[in-house]
Amino acid sequence: MQSEPPPSFYPYLCQRFQSLVWSCLDSDLTKTAVFHAERYFAMDRTNHESRHLYATALFREGQTYSALYLVNGPQDEQCTGCLEIKAKCCTALGRHREARDALEATLRDTTYVSSASSSSRISRTFPEEAALRCRSGTTALKGNLTEKASSSFQDALALNPYLWEAFEGLCALGTAPDVDEILPPRPTPIKRTPPEDVPTKSAPVATGAGFFTPDTGNGGNLFRTWKPDITHPQPFRMVPPVGPRDSIATNDSFYPPDNSFQVHRTSRSQPTNLNPIQPVSRPLSSADEAGPVTKKLRSTTSQPEGLKSKSSKSSLDDPLKKARARPALSFANIFSSSGRRSQPTTSSRTNVVPGKSNTQPSTGHIPTRRSSRLLGGNANPKPHSSKHSTRDRRVRQPTHSRNRSTESDKDDGLVPAGEVAYSPSPPSAALSPRSEVSPSPSNWTSAQEQLAQEEYENELAEHYLYELVRGFARATRALAMYDCKKCLDELEQLPHVHQHSCMVIAMVGRAHYETQDFASADRAFKTLRKEEPYRLWDMEVYSSLLWQLQRSVELSFLAQELLSISPRSPQAWIAIGNLFSLQKERQQAMTCFRRAAQLEPTCAYAYTLSGHESIDEDLDKAINFFESALRADARHYNAWYGLGTCYLRMSKIRLAEYHFRKAAEIHPKNAVLLGCVGMAVERRGDREGALALFGEAVRINPQNALVRYRRAKIYIAMRRYQPAVEDLEYLRNATPEESNVVFQLAKVYRLVGNVLKSAQTLAAARDISPKSMSKIKKLLETVKDEGDDKMDEG
Repeated sequence: MQSEPPPSFYPYLCQRFQSLVWSCLDSDLTKTAVFHAERYFAMDRTNHESRHLYATALFREGQTYSALYLVNGPQDEQCTGCLEIKAKCCTALGRHREARDALEATLRDTTYVSSASSSSRISRTFPEEAALRCRSGTTALKGNLTEKASSSFQDALALNPYLWEAFEGLCALGTAPDVDEILPPRPTPIKRTPPEDVPTKSAPVATGAGFFTPDTGNGGNLFRTWKPDITHPQPFRMVPPVGPRDSIATNDSFYPPDNSFQVHRTSRSQPTNLNPIQPVSRPLSSADEAGPVTKKLRSTTSQPEGLKSKSSKSSLDDPLKKARARPALSFANIFSSSGRRSQPTTSSRTNVVPGKSNTQPSTGHIPTRRSSRLLGGNANPKPHSSKHSTRDRRVRQPTHSRNRSTESDKDDGLVPAGEVAYSPSPPSAALSPRSEVSPSPSNWTSAQEQLAQEEYENELAEHYLYELVRGFARATRALAMYDCKKCLDELEQLPHVHQHSCMVIAMVGRAHYETQDFASADRAFKTLRKEEPYRLWDMEVYSSLLWQLQRSVELSFLAQELLSISPRSPQAWIAIGNLFSLQKERQQAMTCFRRAAQLEPTCAYAYTLSGHESIDEDLDKAINFFESALRADARHYNAWYGLGTCYLRMSKIRLAEYHFRKAAEIHPKNAVLLGCVGMAVERRGDREGALALFGEAVRINPQNALVRYRRAKIYIAMRRYQPAVEDLEYLRNATPEESNVVFQLAKVYRLVGNVLKSAQTLAAARDISPKSMSKIKKLLETVKDEGDDKMDEG
């Protein structure tokens, strides 16, 4: 879907990431900051700026050891910023001597300036509305106010689609809509192009009389065919236009609300960019220019009233466009990479016409400035007096103020003969003062080309970031819905650099664990531990995986490491509890799980594991634990499964089936849950329904031996021996040491009358389990298709 970010827009992407991360940190949305900082760091692990941001976000989230691991590399790779963050981490961990050494090393470098301390990064004193709604949804989620939480999260995403915590909250609630609905796709940016493909009839025609006669097809208006394209940025506007526009920062206001693309800007560049827009009160668009403004110093020329109004408007618009052009070019340099100065073309224009941008909004001073330029000998209006009489006979619409501005330039004699050329973007006609003294073949200047390229690269960076968030959102939603195959497919579609990030590796491990592909999950979690050895997130799943694999040594090592990293983390105590459970020490395991629940009351997994530990001793106590887990997380399917197991053991078949079905609704791709539903359905006498459920479970996970074995037993009870033989032979090849499978296969051969194969199978069963002679004698008494529906519970 995406490719490596080209170097052309990578600086803009870096600035966007920096602005986004800092705005999230300022709003206390630390999880969102960690998400975007990890995306930034994954793109270039050698970039110290991304390393600092990622470490800062982890530190603010409470992952102190992980933050210290990022900045505590070899001494020759540490910069002053790394040392400063190291000092913070060491102070939080109580390593005060190491913190002092790091601070002393920081003080030796007096020239280092971080972007975080730059005067251009403004910290908000109060969060924006989207951040407040996201935090409101998080608190509502923890308070079991699901409807209010869902509403707050959706409102937050509508205001700011980059709030990752809001989308994760919707996924946790199970109410996340389709990604295309909540994060609709955006079109690929298109770069503005120079006017090569303009129709030739729009060009003026020279008559040799010292002026141009426009083509009559346009009614005397050189730019009648031009229409402002609102889908492209209009970079020379210093105020918002009347209609919608796509600004350089892709936000509705002139300055991005999260201080986008200002991280690398030095304080020296701020006055030149801020001053020109301070006194602006309204936009100068065609809709605002309906009222006439009297034009001064034109008493020598007689004009009709309508033309005077249009000419005076043109005289107002022309210097304004020139004044707008220069600040826009200077402002565009903010979006360049760190330390980038204004281009020579821009600075030379500022030197030619100093102070124009500061007088832009004042209409009273514009005619005086224009007259001073006329008196300075820049142009002579008298030779063009005949042109006005020609234009007086033209009837023009009172719109397209930029067209009138260009005509006014010719009326005032500011444009020598042979200079004016058609451009699809009329504001560029007043871009450079050099056009008044030297002819050029086109008004598309190098500065405009540079600005168009910067706008295009900036839009590409924003598009890349938005599509990246959409890709992660699709994978996260699929994992929350337990559609693990789709989740893995979506992760494979991510850009290659992000596929090796820790978040993606953790999602891969969880997806394989949910599909009971324990070998693949184990490889993923081992890679995750290698990439981030101090990670606490997702370690409770890894400890349960090691419990399933019966690896007590690795589980013991993991539990000790997690406890040394954070003794107050629930993940550490869950790992210790799983270790005691694996060693059949249930009381110690219950104590550890209870400790985990005390440290994190919303940790549903701790309650669920406590219920599973007590299910063999006290069913009522186990039910209480499972219900506590559901109060913490209503979508925790393990708790629904535990309740179903308890009720099945209490012979409450209807209640058991209800809870098993609730678990299967949350995780419809789990073969074990479908098998449990089939078992409850079979217990209430519906063998056909149970057979259908077991068949669906086998289709989802053909390698699951338990559901295939139960299906074979139902086939035997229904006297459908041939499919039963197929299932049992499959199980015998998969698990040749399982004695129950061999006994059932011998029984089926005996029922179908195949005495030879039955005897061979019984001999194999005797070799596998010599203590099962009583079962063998019972099987020898079985006659061909005796019709007993009673199944062997062995």
